[in-house]
Amino acid sequence: MMILVAVLTGCVAVIGANSLALGPIAPAIGRDLESGIATTMIAAAGYGFGTTIGALFLSRLIDGIGVKQALSAALGGLIAAFVLSAAAPSILVLILAQFAAGLGAGVGLPAIYAFTALVAPKGQESTVLGRVLVGWTISMVAGVSLSSLLADLLHWRFVYGGLALCGGAALLALRRYAPDTAPNPAGPAGSALSALNIPGVLPLIGICLAYMTAFYGTYAYLGDHIHAALGLPVSAGGLAALVYGAGFGAAALANPLVDRFGRRRVMPASFLFIAVVYGLLGLAGQAFGALLVLCFAWGLANHFGLNLIVAGLSDIRPDRRGSILGLNSAATYLAASTGALAFGPLYETYGFASLALTAALLTAGAAVLAVFCGRRDRALKEPA
Repeated sequence: MMILVAVLTGCVAVIGANSLALGPIAPAIGRDLESGIATTMIAAAGYGFGTTIGALFLSRLIDGIGVKQALSAALGGLIAAFVLSAAAPSILVLILAQFAAGLGAGVGLPAIYAFTALVAPKGQESTVLGRVLVGWTISMVAGVSLSSLLADLLHWRFVYGGLALCGGAALLALRRYAPDTAPNPAGPAGSALSALNIPGVLPLIGICLAYMTAFYGTYAYLGDHIHAALGLPVSAGGLAALVYGAGFGAAALANPLVDRFGRRRVMPASFLFIAVVYGLLGLAGQAFGALLVLCFAWGLANHFGLNLIVAGLSDIRPDRRGSILGLNSAATYLAASTGALAFGPLYETYGFASLALTAALLTAGAAVLAVFCGRRDRALKEPA
């Protein structure tokens, strides 16, 4: 059990590292492939678009062929995409390679979450999921720093070569230590969009959209705020990211509280706490010391938010878990694009505080939706 959880955590770290690695090494890629920074970052957009497409239309395979088989296929696709990225002779090939990596991630992430829900002991689902989610901290702390280091000391191509090696190790470990899983006897369902018709899914997807839009919209401009508004070096933005990652990872120690008190009780309070953190970021974000403290609290709170959303969706229909969690991944990457685009004009016109306060309103709305979800669950469990 512990080995399998470590393997799944590693799978999350590999996928997360690819999603975070491009930004720090984009200037080096641009110089080598003779493309501007805006053109180079199209590769990141291609990855996000590929992840959305994969999550919406390919995640149905998780239920159709079995969780282990689907995750193995996703990792195989990711490895091939990483190799192609490392060997890309032009920016167009890199964009196509990252789109292919996104397709793999769109299946891989919901498969990892589905596998975690499948093997977690009864009553410990949030605790086990919290350990797997630490992979995001590993990708943020190690992925960002190591990608920059490799690009500086060796070459940016070694970043994707290293990801291919890590993906290969994850695939071998999965094949060795993960138990075989049977496909859904009913076969694959329709696209992930069809999961919206399942009772209980839509409110949680609404919470996911609000929560992720708030996060990505604020996080996208945090580094520029620290550099431009506070007058600090670019490395200070990296420090804020590391502190956020530390908070996200530290929250795993408190996940047993979710299993003890129940998601119905914890979810509204968690999202209300996130809203308070955003509000404080808006009020105290001009002081770097206070901002770092709040970044730690932000990571801590966001770990619970992600855990509660994924665990809640996993429990609704185990036989449709792949499609439902695929819908969650699609909503996440849609929110990432929406947040970055919609928050940009706000940031340019009114500054960082306006982003944090907007995020506070969005997550307060998520808390209200969480109350609705809790009441609905109680109504369904009460005898007629």
